[in-house]
Amino acid sequence: KGKSGRTPLSLAAGSGRESTVRLLLDKGAFIDSQDTYGRTPLSVAAENGQYYTVRLLLKKGAVIDSQDIYSRTPLSLAAGSGHESTVRLLLKKGAGIESQDIYSRTPLSLAAGNGHESVVRLLL
Repeated sequence: KGKSGRTPLSLAAGSGRESTVRLLLDKGAFIDSQDTYGRTPLSVAAENGQYYTVRLLLKKGAVIDSQDIYSRTPLSLAAGSGHESTVRLLLKKGAGIESQDIYSRTPLSLAAGNGHESVVRLLL
């Protein structure tokens, strides 16, 4: 882990390095490792809109509704960042749509507050 607590798996997931993510998992990397802020590789990938990496992590058993230290889930992070295809995938796989962060913000309110109209439509 680096200073931020990010593991090689988290760094690879956040930048969409799908083959590297697969290799690290095959070699025993912990799929739900958390950085200093409680973000898992799935959270980082979702926040960065890395659709294929999110799909891979879910297929390999990542916890879909993990929460960071602010109680944000991968769906919240993807919605707040406007990543429509990633939000659609997380919803299809059963992500909790009513989750709230420590400020009582839901994925819908995060998407709306950041002006991501297409994501708002998905969440309504």
